[in-house]
Amino acid sequence: MSLARTPGHAPGTIALHGVTLGYDRHPAVHHLDGTIPGGALLALVGPNGAGKSTLLKGIVGEIACLDGRINRPEGALAYLPQAAEIDRSFPLSVLDLAAMGLWRRYGPWRSLRRHRADLLDALAAVGLDGFEDRAIGTLSGGQFQRALFARLILQEADVILLDEPFAGVDGRTTHDLLALIHAWHRQGRTIVAALHDLGQVAEHFPATLLLAREPVAWGPTASVLTAKNLARAQSLSEAWDEDAAVCAHDGGHGHGPSPGIEPARDHTHPHHHGPDDHHHGNAA
Repeated sequence: MSLARTPGHAPGTIALHGVTLGYDRHPAVHHLDGTIPGGALLALVGPNGAGKSTLLKGIVGEIACLDGRINRPEGALAYLPQAAEIDRSFPLSVLDLAAMGLWRRYGPWRSLRRHRADLLDALAAVGLDGFEDRAIGTLSGGQFQRALFARLILQEADVILLDEPFAGVDGRTTHDLLALIHAWHRQGRTIVAALHDLGQVAEHFPATLLLAREPVAWGPTASVLTAKNLARAQSLSEAWDEDAAVCAHDGGHGHGPSPGIEPARDHTHPHHHGPDDHHHGNAA
């Protein structure tokens, strides 16, 4: 197996059609329409609790849509959850953790024996030469995130979803992992990352989706990360009703997926609302 990919290879797109996602019939992301084109480098931003993690889990298929649908590409999707969701007390070596990236193609039992050279190459690519026998529980936050990125390398997925990949890691690790993300992007992979550092987003991600449980703005990063849009996102987040039920699909909202990233539709739900209190406007 080669860790290199042919430059210019374009994976499939992800199309979102009136997507509402949530838990126990309480939505966390409302009526999201748009297309993430193959090869996109897209940041998801928004206030805490804006639905960024929920959207990533919906795209990967970990949670089902409450309304609408998601058209996923045929190739593999790789998903990196927040580090806090991963149990580091489990007795795994760094090599074992990286080897999980091979399971989809080869199964769990032969990966270590037959692909050790590939595993060591992936660890070297993230700066973990000589760490293969270390227990994951002994790693620093940055070292653990590097090991998780080695697992992503071995998955060889066309679409890579990252949930706060730089949270709690040092600056050098962030720099190295961003370099790896840019390398994936140059290879034509689709990368969607939930992030909170807006300066980092502005510098490294050409497209951004701003969420506040509802889409606020979606497009080129410079036009999305405006003071007006960010203030609106904060206001929507603070006004959100956690007990709101799923809205009826009105049949006329939204638009079909476009060939590129397009603005998301605005759908505002004030904190106290009745069945006739939904306000519709233009996306920011």
